Order: sequence, then structure tokens, then C-alpha cells
Amino acid sequence: MMEGLMRFISYLDVPNCLDDLQYSFNQRGELRHMVTKEPFVYNYYKNEHERNHKRYKILGDMITLHVYELLERECNLERITIPIDASEDEPKSFFFMTKELLSKQTNLFVLLQDSGVIRAGQWSQKVIVHHSLDKGTQIPYINTAVRDHSSVIVLNPNDNYAQMKEEPQTLIKKEDDTTVIEPRDACDSFTTGQKLILPKRCCSSPEEHTSYVWDHFISKSAAKNVLFIAHGYGGLVFMDLLCRKSQEVRSKVSAVAFIDSRHHAQHQARTDPEIQTWIRTHCRSWVLSTKPLDRPAGSLRKLDCPKVSAGTQNHEIAPSFVLQSIFRFLNRSSKTRRNSVPPVHTMVTRSSLRKSV
Repeated sequence: MMEGLMRFISYLDVPNCLDDLQYSFNQRGELRHMVTKEPFVYNYYKNEHERNHKRYKILGDMITLHVYELLERECNLERITIPIDASEDEPKSFFFMTKELLSKQTNLFVLLQDSGVIRAGQWSQKVIVHHSLDKGTQIPYINTAVRDHSSVIVLNPNDNYAQMKEEPQTLIKKEDDTTVIEPRDACDSFTTGQKLILPKRCCSSPEEHTSYVWDHFISKSAAKNVLFIAHGYGGLVFMDLLCRKSQEVRSKVSAVAFIDSRHHAQHQARTDPEIQTWIRTHCRSWVLSTKPLDRPAGSLRKLDCPKVSAGTQNHEIAPSFVLQSIFRFLNRSSKTRRNSVPPVHTMVTRSSLRKSV
């Protein structure tokens, strides 16, 4: 009992909001201590890994909420709750998109991040903490797209489960040898309380989330060109979407930019020569390399797309290195697609000739 009490007291010492941590973002988007102006220190509690980890996790949660706020307030994006037919009490997910997206006939950029704790609007939480918001979030990509009068969808593929707190319970044996379940005392809740993890319908995996947003939003948009930017595991997720909805995706998507992607075209698309051809023609992959940015990197496999250097060997910071290169590629691809679409000609018939006379 005493050991549990000490663990509870230790937990109370952990900050539960950004103000308690005494950290904030300065005008350059760098995380700094509000008093010392120093960068974030992970090893705040000496030789207490558990407390430091909890503190870092709390910081990550606060950063996630801060980025959500920036997407709505600074980027003027709309938060869309899914599934769209969810009941009031059902666990829900969400993503962000340009307001009135479905009616806009502009380029549509879809941002698909890596796996892990990162949520909508983030490329890397670690980069946000140790570098800046500009280098670790998707906001520079969003701003670049908006400046070109394009629309944006910011997916949230890692928001797959809801944690529901259960009342602490214990087994009580009665005199008649029957056993009942009764709640434990509140003082024991910190050692016996448990969490029920519920998958979110239509969003229980990155693949399911992306497929749902595709079906209900991306495929129904009026955008002339849909352009994907996929980082890490996001590349594998896009490839899954392509293989599942091949004809639909190939007709709607103009180009895809992979950033140190984990997709495997040779494995995922090996049975469909049309998909293989489409990948080679419409995709480009920026890979980790010691070579300067945009230099050819790696061999061009028959079943994969051209590969160029990301200009860095750091997976998490790579998106900030390749932004301008990616937009040049995607914008060029969208223009090529527009120019390749044959003009609509009016068919001349006998009846139309008679009407013109």
C-alpha cells in the first residue's frame, strides 16, 4: 500500500499542462523555457526515467493540441468529424480540410504523415521539440499550397483508438461462496484503475482512415488535380489505397511525392502492370542520402518510381528539406496533366446543321 501511495504522489508531481512545464513557442516557432529561454530538457528528473517519460508525453499531448489550434486559427482549415454518421456517444476521429473543399475546382494537396504518436498537422514531434514548428509540422506545406490557391486535406491516420476509463473493480467473496464484482475504494484507483481501448469505426488503422476520407471526401471533390505527399509509413498507406481502388485513384490523382517512404512497390503492386506503369510515370521518391538535394539516388527498379536525394540522412527532418522540390514536381505534374487532357469538341450532326441554317 505504501509503495502504491508513493507512486501516486510521484504521478502528482508530473505537470499536466504546458504552463506547468513552463515552456512555450517563441516567435520563430522554437520551444523554449519561459524563464531561462533554454531548449527543452528531457532529463528533468535525474535518474527517474518513468517521470521524465510521463513529462515528455504530456508535452507531446500539449503540442498536438497546439498544432490543432494552429491548423484552425492560422491555416483557416475546418475540422471534420468522422465517421460522418457517428452517433453522439460513439468514439470519433477527425481530419482537417480547406473550407468548402468539395466545390473548389483547384489543385488538392493531401498530406499523409508517418506512423506513431504524431497526429494531424505533424511530420515529427521530436523535430517540433528540438527544432521548430516550421521544420516539424505540415504548416509550411499548407501555406505553400494555399498561396498557389490550392486546397488541402490534412489526414489524421494515427488517431485509431479511444481510451475509456473503467471504474476500478475487485472480486468480493460472500459467505454463501458466491463471488460478486464491486468497485474498489477511490484511494486505490491509481494502482487498480484500468483503461478500455476501443477502435474508432472506419478509422481503426491508417489504411482504413485514408480509405474512408478518400471515399467520402477526396473522390467527391471537384478538384482537377489530386496530389499526395506521403512521409514514411504514409507511403505504404497510399500504395494500399492505390492497389485497393486502382482505377479510381489513377484517374483522380495526378502525382505522388514520397518522402523516405516505407512503401514497397515490387511487393504491393507486383500483380498489376497498369499500376506499375502508373507508379513509374506519376510518382517520385525523395530518399535519405549523402548526395545534394534532388540528385538521382539509387537504382531505378522496374516496378518503382524515380528516386532522388532528400539532401539529408535524417528521416524525421527530411520533409523540411524537400518542400520546394516537391512542390515544383507536383505543380509541373498537374500542369502536364491539364495540357494532356483533350479539349471538348462539339459533335457536328445533321440536326445541328439544320438548326444553324
